[in-house]
Amino acid sequence: MLVLVANLGSTSFKFKLLDMEKNGDVVARGGYERIGQKDSPYATHGDVIDVILKECGRKPDAIGFKAVHGGPISGAVRVDDNVIATMEQFADVAPAHNPPYIAAMKAFHEKLPNVPQVAAFETAFHQTIPLSRQIYAIPHEWTEQLGIRRYGFHGASHRYIATRVKELVPEARKVISCHLGGSCSVCAIENGKSVANSFGMTAQSGVPHCNRVGDFDTFALMKLTKQGLSLEEIFKKLSKEGGMLGMSGVSPDMRDIEMLAGSGSSGSARAKLAIDAFVESVRGFIGQYLVVLGGCDLLAFTGGIGENATTIREAICHNLDWAGIVLDPSKNHVRGREEKISSVESDAEIWIVPTNEELIVARQTVQVLSAN
Repeated sequence: MLVLVANLGSTSFKFKLLDMEKNGDVVARGGYERIGQKDSPYATHGDVIDVILKECGRKPDAIGFKAVHGGPISGAVRVDDNVIATMEQFADVAPAHNPPYIAAMKAFHEKLPNVPQVAAFETAFHQTIPLSRQIYAIPHEWTEQLGIRRYGFHGASHRYIATRVKELVPEARKVISCHLGGSCSVCAIENGKSVANSFGMTAQSGVPHCNRVGDFDTFALMKLTKQGLSLEEIFKKLSKEGGMLGMSGVSPDMRDIEMLAGSGSSGSARAKLAIDAFVESVRGFIGQYLVVLGGCDLLAFTGGIGENATTIREAICHNLDWAGIVLDPSKNHVRGREEKISSVESDAEIWIVPTNEELIVARQTVQVLSAN
């Protein structure tokens, strides 16, 4: 079975065509950015689909979506009108993700009406999180009737880490997975199952992201509205101008921020502060999950930052020897490849594990269609 996996953002469309008869070998891959922006040849995600299908060279047997928020719908499910309608209901809390996915699902159906589609929701891996770590301290009817709770995201990535770690270090039962990139999250994994995740109800929360705020005190909204800002303006700034961009004032990209931070007194103070705040947030979740898990057998880094930012990894692991986590500086130079980077003195193993979300989605797609 050839599965085309679609990974969409508000202005991006990445894809992989995988041959599941050959253990998920990649037949074709690619990506497009700045969709809908000025001077872009692609006004919509639908415009990109024609180009992608030509690049694939072969008609897919199925299409799998790394879908984000389905509210009460979780797991991997066949896309139908009910799935799309539910995603539309939760588009207000996933504004950067649900609308482009919905548009792509409809466009693919128009172009390939007989090719089945499966939505593999990122919340699925986190269904094993105990309820005590899901609920907010809010009126209970909001939780029950409106579905306001912590869902957790990056499920495909953390599921892959759990699967791969079991192959690399079978005895590792307590795993902390750090997916650090344009979007970031930390996940506590026990015996291959998610037991805590830094994301909350939306993908705007948790660790600071490239331009999304991360955790934020909701009562600060009252202060902002008194400055004459509407809620729409506030949320737009928090989701477009927050995160690393907001703190550094220069860029949402960690590479640019690290370059500006420089060394010594010549670097940008705001860039340095943004990096420090990012590192503190990640370390805070690691500390929390050390308590949740009762220790750590393996600390995994994945995502663009996690796989490549050597100084960020070093800062995150600094002074964690009390928890049995000791990085080997001589091994930490590795970028973008799977490698063990912990010291021989470390009780916990530290690994770089490049993620493969598309493979997870393709496997889930095959499982759903086989079951049906």
